Amino acid sequence: MKKILSRLCGVLLVPLGLAAAQGAHAKSIDFDARLGTPVVQAGRAQTTFLKVALTGFELQAQGERPLANVAIVIDKSGSMGGERIERAKEAAIMAVNTLQSNDIVSVVAFDNTVEVVTPATKVSDKERIARAIRGIYVNGGTGLFAGVSKGAAEVRKFLDKNRVNRVILLSDGQANIGPSSPAELGQLGATLARQGMSVTTIGLGRDYNEDLMTQLASYSDGNHMFVDNSRDLALIFQREFGDVGSVVAQEVEVTIRLKPGIRPIRILGREGEISDGVVRLRMSQLYSQQEKYVVLEVAVPARKAGQSMDLADVDVSYLNMQSKSTERMNRTVNVSFSDSEQAVASATDKKTMISAVQQVANEKSKDALRLRDEGKLEEAKKVLEENRSYLSTNAAALGSAGAPAPVLQEMEASTKAQASKMESKDSAEWKASRKSIKADQYKLLIQKANISLD
Repeated sequence: MKKILSRLCGVLLVPLGLAAAQGAHAKSIDFDARLGTPVVQAGRAQTTFLKVALTGFELQAQGERPLANVAIVIDKSGSMGGERIERAKEAAIMAVNTLQSNDIVSVVAFDNTVEVVTPATKVSDKERIARAIRGIYVNGGTGLFAGVSKGAAEVRKFLDKNRVNRVILLSDGQANIGPSSPAELGQLGATLARQGMSVTTIGLGRDYNEDLMTQLASYSDGNHMFVDNSRDLALIFQREFGDVGSVVAQEVEVTIRLKPGIRPIRILGREGEISDGVVRLRMSQLYSQQEKYVVLEVAVPARKAGQSMDLADVDVSYLNMQSKSTERMNRTVNVSFSDSEQAVASATDKKTMISAVQQVANEKSKDALRLRDEGKLEEAKKVLEENRSYLSTNAAALGSAGAPAPVLQEMEASTKAQASKMESKDSAEWKASRKSIKADQYKLLIQKANISLD
């Protein structure tokens, strides 16, 4: 039977805000929207996965790097004493030294109270900033909410959509002064995201609240890293500031308008909202040569063989950090129906399905961790075993040249390791394992190569 493929309509690119000549040579991000199964079985209702993917263009010249507006927020509570605070100060100084003279940096330290060590300023006198950082000393409790809020206030002084506006938080403890729940910190992250800022959270050691730190990062579309050893902080800061310099797009907004008869089920791989068949979500930033995506699971009604239908219109807008203009793109995604199992199988988009399987498996991993937290170890292990089997089956089905899909094989091995970690009865060991698991879950959630060092 003739192979049936999905139809992806043309792309519309509309630069706004600058004269065309100014952005004539600017690069644009790659945008793709496609179904995991663009051909589905005729005669029955079923679900499929729609993946919307954005890939940042390559930055080659140093001059293409966007300007930064960064606040470094350091926990200086009592538990940060000794090597921890010294390593934190070294890493912060190293990070400042990577910035350019036109970048903006501020340094905030917190314990019971908040101290602005260096107010937001251009990085023209790095030694003066370094001296101020060296003068940070530990004392008191952990007023994390106030520390992040003050860091954001410093960023806000020079808030500019054409800069990378970011708060970088380093903490080793539990927030115990002021608002301290994951929900409250998540709301702070969401508020800062709406203002054009993202928050990166770096959890040091085994005593910080990983639920709080991942919520704060997640709701602002920032990064999150777990660092067990303070000696690794320099590497973490180096990677984070490398990210700051590789941002190619900001204010990324994706709108998916489902056609009549298509029902949304759930969003995977990104926070978003669904209302009246319209899915809206945002991504704070997109990095050079990085793919960020969202997977939407949808229900498709029954149709006869040979029919096709438009499934969704997908609109994307973003601020191009090279051209300094807003660009818009759109695609229409189509699904076809066949009574041939071979036609359905041969049209399957394996790359899209692998992303969908990863995100579904990540949700199952989060379910298992929740069960373990509730003391339901056997139920948690059962979920992970089902997840391992799910990954194994799909690794075989979505592989190529007779070999399983490597990324799903790796995730299967990781799931098996998670089950082993969850059996740990040692409190300190479980603390480290839980943080590592949460960091890995978050890394996959936002499709970011974050580092978990243990």
